[in-house]
Order: sequence, then structure tokens, then C-alpha cells
Amino acid sequence: MADPLILTPSAAKRVAAIAQRQSKPAILRLSVEGGGCSGFQYKFDLSDAAEADDSVSETDGVKLVVDPVSHDLVAGSTVDFVESLGGAAFRVENPQAAAGCGCGSSFGI
Repeated sequence: MADPLILTPSAAKRVAAIAQRQSKPAILRLSVEGGGCSGFQYKFDLSDAAEADDSVSETDGVKLVVDPVSHDLVAGSTVDFVESLGGAAFRVENPQAAAGCGCGSSFGI
């Protein structure tokens, strides 16, 4: 895999906790959809399994899976879970993003 995705330990811990509460496997699916205030937006879901053509990375037993089309837009990114006074959220640090919105959920290339 040329530009792997990284799931931080903080994000892995949060995914594991959510998955356990929902009785699902600890597999976080990151996808990219058109929309948002900057052109593209990140979407996070728990997945039951990785697809055959997904990119897969693993941290502390938690998998991060990304479909091939989305991978082209997020290659080399780091997925983190951050908590602040404004709330808690998964954040994507995307080296390909040329623009982003204030909330961090959308980006432009």
C-alpha cells in the first residue's frame, strides 16, 4: 500500500468502545462523499467486514478500512479522536487537502 492510513491509539480506543456497545466488530469505515462546505466530506461508519478491495490498516486490534475511490482522496491521512471543550469527534489529518472547513468534516483538493 503506497500511502497507508494511520488510526491513532486514541481513535482505536474510541472505535473499540463504540463497537463493543453496539455488539459489532471493531472496524471503522472511512469514506469520502461529495458535499460539505469545501467540496468533499468525510463519513465514518462501523463496518461488519472489510471488502476485498478495501485498504486496511490496524491499530491495537481495531481496523480502519477505506474503499479504493475514497483511498485516492485520503491516502497518507491520519484518523484521530479528539476531545475538547467544543465536543468530541473523529478528525482526519489529510495531507492532500488544500482547503478545509472550520469543523474539520469537509475538505477540498
